[in-house]
Amino acid sequence: MFRLQSSKVLAVDMTGDAVKAKNGSMVAYDGQMAFKKLSGGGEGIRGMVTRRLTGEQMTVMEVKGQGTCWFADRASEINLVTLQGDTLYVESSNFLAADAGLRTGTSFTGLRGASQGNGLFTTTVEGHGQAAIMSDGPAVVLRVSPQYPLTVDPGAYVAHQGNLRQSFQSGVTFRTLMGEGGGEAFQIRFEGDGLVYVQPSERNTIAGDV
Repeated sequence: MFRLQSSKVLAVDMTGDAVKAKNGSMVAYDGQMAFKKLSGGGEGIRGMVTRRLTGEQMTVMEVKGQGTCWFADRASEINLVTLQGDTLYVESSNFLAADAGLRTGTSFTGLRGASQGNGLFTTTVEGHGQAAIMSDGPAVVLRVSPQYPLTVDPGAYVAHQGNLRQSFQSGVTFRTLMGEGGGEAFQIRFEGDGLVYVQPSERNTIAGDV
C-alpha cells in the first residue's frame, strides 16, 4: 500500500481502506477520497490532553477511499518502516503517515522532549503495518545490540523501534566539542536490541543543551 514515488514523495494506493497522515501533507490524489481531521494526533483522551498540555501542534487526518494519494512535507526525505506488532517511537515533527490499522498515541519522553521545545511526549505508532517517517536528508538506520549501545545527539534523533532502553547522559556532546554548545549538554543513550533512525542534519532548536 505504501510506496515511494521518489525519496521525497509517498504514494499510498487504497482500495476502500484508510491511511492516517500529517495534516496538510497531501499534495495530490486521484479517484474518490474522503477526508477527516483526527483530534489530538492520537487515540483517546490521553492523547488529546497530553498534547494540549505540552503545546504540541501536530494534527493528523484520515484519508479513505479508492485511488492513490501522494504525501510530502517541506521536501523532507521519506523513510518506510514496517511494523510487525512492535512500537515505533518517532518525534512528532518527523511523522508523516501510517496505516489506519496502526494505533497512534503519545509516550512520555521526559528531558529530551522538553529540551527541544517539542513537549514531554513523543508520537508512538504500534501494531502491524507500514508507517512513513521524515528526515532532513537521507536517514541512517543504526543497529543497537546488547554488546554495542548507541549514543545519539538529540538534534539528529528521528525515531527508534525494538527492545530499547533510553537514558540521558549529561556532559560533553558533539556540538560542545566544537565550541557551539552552551549550558549543560546531554546525549541520548540507547541500550538493548533495536534500530535507531538518525538524520544528517540537526534541528534548529536548542537540542542537546539544557
